[in-house]
Amino acid sequence: MIKVMIVDDQTLVRQGVRGLLELLPDIEVVGEARDGKEALEKIPDLAPDVLLLDIRMPRMDGVAVLTALNAANALPPTLVLTTFDDGDAAVAAIKAGAKGLMLKDVSLDDLADAIRSLANNGTAFQPAMTDSLMAAIRRGPAPMPDEIVADTLTVREREVLQLICGGYSNKEIADLLVLAEGTVKNHVSNLLLKLDARDRTRAALKALQQGHLE
Repeated sequence: MIKVMIVDDQTLVRQGVRGLLELLPDIEVVGEARDGKEALEKIPDLAPDVLLLDIRMPRMDGVAVLTALNAANALPPTLVLTTFDDGDAAVAAIKAGAKGLMLKDVSLDDLADAIRSLANNGTAFQPAMTDSLMAAIRRGPAPMPDEIVADTLTVREREVLQLICGGYSNKEIADLLVLAEGTVKNHVSNLLLKLDARDRTRAALKALQQGHLE
């Protein structure tokens, strides 16, 4: 059984999510919290496998919860659920340690799949949230992750990864670097392999999670 805790300031949301998850045979809701402070008090005893966390709450918001748990080395895999398609908040949540982002209108099947993914050390990003996240990244192009660059990436791969983190398409990267689009695709393939990322979005997210996207 995957043990899940729900943190949301809206009672109806908590009850609704709990009711849906209780229909599933492999997921157990072990507790709830109404805000971030209550969550911090309960998480050590409940020891959830996956935390479902609202990003907008009174007293202590979701980003503050993530930051506090991360600092204490006590952060369970966390799926942020929000009613806001807010790229800047999504960036803050990822930087603070969230492993997934979804809007609250997500289907039960998608939510269950996301929980299972996080429980197995994966990630889960709803397409709508990924779009807003990439838009937020595009507004502030990122420096390179130094530890990765120094060890494994070529100079050209560094340039391509910088532009991926800036939200540029392969064609745009090719135009900027005066390369054939096929050459850019080859560089992207090499980057995904070296970064152990499934796709270009996850490559950008990996750089973000390392704290290099300011």
